[in-house]
Amino acid sequence: MSSIRILIADDHAIVRSGLRQILSDSPDLLVTGEAENGVEAMHKLRDGSFDLVLMDVSMPDRNGIDTLKLVRKEFPRLPVLVLSMHPEDQYAIRALKAGASGYLTKQSAPEQLVTAIRQVASGKKYVSPTLAMELANAITDDDERPPHEKLSDREYQTLVMISSGKTLTQIGEELSLSVKTVSVYRARLLEKMRMKNNAELTHYGLKHGLTD
Repeated sequence: MSSIRILIADDHAIVRSGLRQILSDSPDLLVTGEAENGVEAMHKLRDGSFDLVLMDVSMPDRNGIDTLKLVRKEFPRLPVLVLSMHPEDQYAIRALKAGASGYLTKQSAPEQLVTAIRQVASGKKYVSPTLAMELANAITDDDERPPHEKLSDREYQTLVMISSGKTLTQIGEELSLSVKTVSVYRARLLEKMRMKNNAELTHYGLKHGLTD
């Protein structure tokens, strides 16, 4: 069996160490690189040779979704498996639309992770039964979808962060955007959600479990 060379991109050293430990039990899975943020991940990909990227969706300096889009642009054939602390109903469909080959939550069993890696590395997609149901629901009529599913990725990120109690300045710092730009996303999402202020957005976010 040929080896699968893996780059782990996650901002928590303890998570990277845990993943490396899990994968070390499978002789065909080799962790040949680690990155703690999106910029470092892109540097490693440009300098090295990998068969798969295991990436967190929430990283400092550049959100995982943004990094994912960049990977797809520069390395269109490289499979990316997204591993996230966020429930599947929050980011999974967005990650798949952005080019991910699969999506797993960090609560998944180690065996599930190994299965997903092998499946994605072979050129297939990986979705859990829960995610398969989400995808089926996403195909339904637009009118039946909740308002937050119609937001752009940036608008959705802004909604999640506002719901988590973050200020526009904090959101700007986390997404590497100016406060003015974040204000534009906030204005757009208020319009799309037909809401008037942050309090209404926060109430909606908490009701639907859309917090960091």
